[in-house]
Amino acid sequence: MSADTAGAVSEDPASGGIAAVVDLDESGWPLRPSREGPRPVPAPGLAAHLAERLTPPPWATDIVVYVHGWQTSQTSALGALRTLLALVERRRSERPELYPRLTARPAPGAGVPGTGMRGRGVRDGGVRDASAAGGGPGFAPWPVLVRWPSRSLPSLGGYRRIRDRAHAMGTDDHAARVIGQLLGYLDEQRGDPHAAPVLANRRGQYLHLVGHSFGCRFLCEAVQWAAAPPGGSPGGTLGWSTPVPPGRPFTVDSMLLLQMAAPRDAFAATFTALAGAPLRGPVVATYSQHDRANGFWHLRAERRAGIGYAGIGTAPAPVSGIRMRGTGEAYPHDALDHRFVSVDAGGVFVRGRGPAGAHSDHLRPETAHLLLSLADHSR
Repeated sequence: MSADTAGAVSEDPASGGIAAVVDLDESGWPLRPSREGPRPVPAPGLAAHLAERLTPPPWATDIVVYVHGWQTSQTSALGALRTLLALVERRRSERPELYPRLTARPAPGAGVPGTGMRGRGVRDGGVRDASAAGGGPGFAPWPVLVRWPSRSLPSLGGYRRIRDRAHAMGTDDHAARVIGQLLGYLDEQRGDPHAAPVLANRRGQYLHLVGHSFGCRFLCEAVQWAAAPPGGSPGGTLGWSTPVPPGRPFTVDSMLLLQMAAPRDAFAATFTALAGAPLRGPVVATYSQHDRANGFWHLRAERRAGIGYAGIGTAPAPVSGIRMRGTGEAYPHDALDHRFVSVDAGGVFVRGRGPAGAHSDHLRPETAHLLLSLADHSR
């Protein structure tokens, strides 16, 4: 077993305690540590294992599930998540007026953030604990990182190998079902809004999905898988106009797909169930013509450009096209309140050398601004 497949469903000590980490093997099945090294979690114990390791902390207002893409090591995946969280916190602290629903409003007698009184105001390297302020919805994200073996040679053959692995893991193997169950468990465990005044949605915490490259496929497969089996009614009312899908095992409040490695017609040809899937908020996909992985490599591997290069093409519902906005420019609610939103990031995602180009230039302040805007409009 390679280093890229080692790991387990756990809170990674190297993450500083801010992230739960789910490592999948090449079949998409989660691993757990043992004296002999990482071993697959026994199938009958999967639900119990998730219950043991993935209970959202009471201080969290939002759960952010992040799945990385091509050519990403375990260390790089954790670094990417840390970078994204740092960018999110910086954007929110510098321009709180752009995200009014994410600003905690102190209640009478509440502790002062950062003083250690009545809960800490800042947790784990700068992630603010909104529960310390009390009163308003606030924004204290709890991240869940899903890692999978995505390394290959930077070549056409390497791209095809990881493309085929990602497809098999999400369809023929276990990844879609495992991630779908993970999301379902997280939904069940969302905090009770009546128990903590900072938590504002139907069960307490908002659920956001963020994918990069091939990681976007895993998320789409998982949500589509969950659209088929029966489940409990999500219920409740959130900020988006899309009706709550009945009888679904979980409801996702937003889905941000960064430089998705899939054909432009993937939503019409492959992920057809997303139109009626357990999605409360929009499917938002970025693209940039500086992304050579989705342009040059994807074009040669699949004879058509990828979504991350040319944007969403056809889909089961109308596609709204917008440009990625600067960090000081707000996203109006009606700009994002659509089932599918294709975001032109060609003026932002421009950095990158070699065969992938700007494929991994997604960790930018503008990305954090877009994610915060989705979280804000979910309220």
